[in-house]
Amino acid sequence: MIVYDLVCAAGHRFEGWFGSSADYAAQHDGGLLSCPHCGSAEVGKAPMAAAVPKKGNQLPAPHRARTGNHPAEGESQALSAGPLPPAVAKALQQLAEAQCKALESSTWVGDRFAEQSRAMHYGERDAEAIHGRATVADAKALLEEGIQIAPLPFPVLPPDELN
Repeated sequence: MIVYDLVCAAGHRFEGWFGSSADYAAQHDGGLLSCPHCGSAEVGKAPMAAAVPKKGNQLPAPHRARTGNHPAEGESQALSAGPLPPAVAKALQQLAEAQCKALESSTWVGDRFAEQSRAMHYGERDAEAIHGRATVADAKALLEEGIQIAPLPFPVLPPDELN
């Protein structure tokens, strides 16, 4: 099951659940999607932020210092179901496009990311742009060795897992 954030021409944001990306494309192309708020049939995918889990080194909520931007323990914080501000939507779109462009000239190395990064750093193989998967421990070890790496802002599926 795939969940997409969708947006209509009027800017209303809502979720759509689909069996696959092909399922979404078929419904979109067939004009079967409509906004539940205003009924508009002009619906498309909205930019989505990656779901990133908490870092393992973060303390549980009761031990964190309270700031004015976070609710106190036991309080709830309302989330807006409205559209993203245009500047934020544009920035997310530009970031996604920049990542996509960067990945065009990068090689997928999968779970061998840490190994391949070390090999390039120590001159055991030619340097090139690569991307892949690494555990948190592997990423920390690479950084401690002085190997420059950075996480991608949006998740990337391996080429063999794309629909």
